[in-house]
Amino acid sequence: MQSGHLAQHLARMQQPWRSSRALVAIPLGLIIVITVVDLRSPQYVHLGPLLVIAPAITASFSGPRTTGLIGALAVAAQVVIAVFHGGLTTTNHVAQIIALTVLSVFVVFVCLLRERRKQELAQVRSVSEAAQRALLRPVPHRLGPLRFGSSYLAAEKEACIGGDLYAVTRTDSGTRVIIGDVRGKGLASVGEAATLLGAFQEAAHHHTTLPALASALDSSVCRYLTHLPEADSEAPEHFITALLLEIPDHEPVARMTHCGHPPPLLVSHGGVTTAESTRPAPPLGMCGLVPDLYTLHEFAFRTGDMLLLYTDGVIEARDRNNAFYPLTERVAQWTRSSPDSLVQNIQRDLLAHTQGSLGDDAALLAIQRMRPSS
Repeated sequence: MQSGHLAQHLARMQQPWRSSRALVAIPLGLIIVITVVDLRSPQYVHLGPLLVIAPAITASFSGPRTTGLIGALAVAAQVVIAVFHGGLTTTNHVAQIIALTVLSVFVVFVCLLRERRKQELAQVRSVSEAAQRALLRPVPHRLGPLRFGSSYLAAEKEACIGGDLYAVTRTDSGTRVIIGDVRGKGLASVGEAATLLGAFQEAAHHHTTLPALASALDSSVCRYLTHLPEADSEAPEHFITALLLEIPDHEPVARMTHCGHPPPLLVSHGGVTTAESTRPAPPLGMCGLVPDLYTLHEFAFRTGDMLLLYTDGVIEARDRNNAFYPLTERVAQWTRSSPDSLVQNIQRDLLAHTQGSLGDDAALLAIQRMRPSS
């Protein structure tokens, strides 16, 4: 699998290089055509100034070196034209040579700035991807009797991470899962997401019930929020919606504590229903606004059933007509899909629905109960 990804990456790197080499024929052809036509034209016809088109075109698809070479060839062609049309001492030709040289140097300078910007952007994206791997650890495809599929789409165009989060961890008797959504989007919410994920990975092993775990996570988030700068005018409005799940290995049930997050979808016997909680609690980070309100909701989760967890960036995504994404209807079309296939189908369909422009981060996590390994 890794060698296949490497081959695809190398192919993507080689394709622009090969296409750039082929496109160089265009400015070279222009230089030749303009030079030949100018030499065959009467002396009062001056086509030399058109040579500036060659380096300008080259800059659109190639780097500063190739652009500089094309610019030098254009200046050389202008010199040849000058020699055969009155000589280099002609004021008009000298002015054209100087102007073409200056313009070519300027185009190369612009290319250098663009290349530096590309390098900086590539470095930022590399750091962002590393941060995403550290923050959102890859969800395993199989964990105990459960099979997983996950997807994350950041609303920020140049970011790979944002305020949505999910994590999975094993306990002595089963698997615990969290999915959450920090108020806001993009890099500004990464700190709160990291705090909650770190707290969950540790606290999930020290609390026997989900309500106790939710209370501990709420305390962790509140401690983090108290250290926000006083200059942050939105600090009092920071909170995290979350959904906690506990799936025992040997019981055909799932337990849920709901903290202001959209309820999961349950795919069972070919149908799709919403696993609503009778008493949802406020989001995490309300700092004791309503203490001891976290409750436990239990529902059937049998072999072959699948749960789809998601953030509001999915169901609140709009198309060009301002219509929300119909998640339940779309999931009903893919009830026989595997967890990986389901999230991939939703991701593609969601991007098509929004024409590739998400208004908020969107996360998906599909969980299917399989038969226990013998």
